[in-house]
Amino acid sequence: MTKFRLSLLALIAVPAIAVAAAPNWVAQVVRSPIGGHVMGNPAAPTKLVEYVSYTCSHCAHFVNDASASLKADYVKGGKVSAEVRNAVRDKYDLTAALLARCGGAKRFMGNHEALFANQDAWMEQIMAYDKGAAKPTEQKAALRDIGQKTGLYALMNKRGFTNAQLDACIADPASEKAILAMTDEAWNKVKITGTPGFVVNGTLVQGSTWELLKAALPAAAR
Repeated sequence: MTKFRLSLLALIAVPAIAVAAAPNWVAQVVRSPIGGHVMGNPAAPTKLVEYVSYTCSHCAHFVNDASASLKADYVKGGKVSAEVRNAVRDKYDLTAALLARCGGAKRFMGNHEALFANQDAWMEQIMAYDKGAAKPTEQKAALRDIGQKTGLYALMNKRGFTNAQLDACIADPASEKAILAMTDEAWNKVKITGTPGFVVNGTLVQGSTWELLKAALPAAAR
């Protein structure tokens, strides 16, 4: 056997060294201590907090404009973590915020984006509902009524949730406590001036658009 063939056989016999795939941090979503949902690398050097209201049209525009780029260009590589927190403004917003939490952290981002993607449709129904007949006065019954009669339950049904599951999400005291704590933080401690509101590494960002937020992110974040 020639030296060339021996060398070739030796190369073939060497086991391949496995190369670990880089983690896709977009797929990792966990709850923060205050009850928000953090997408991305927990050790990311840039930490973004978004304060949102589900009845806010500017928030829907932001999510539509920012979501794909924020995930692909900033979060996926592990340099930025993005946390969604609530800054609720009314009972309709609270209803949507409670429903967004159905299914736990793994389902949250999908629920969150679906609520904003379909905001025009259910907000139109809310406007009609608001002008309608008398409504339940007990809070949980009122929130269930909103969910059932404004298209919010129907939207979540399409995402695989049953009405019984949605009722349970509406009635969850821990979720409501977390949402109200984040809301108090947003308006009274961080003192956002509107929604969406952004904090980058502890500093409040002036502005509510994706372009202004991008400008506020460190150059090394991308």
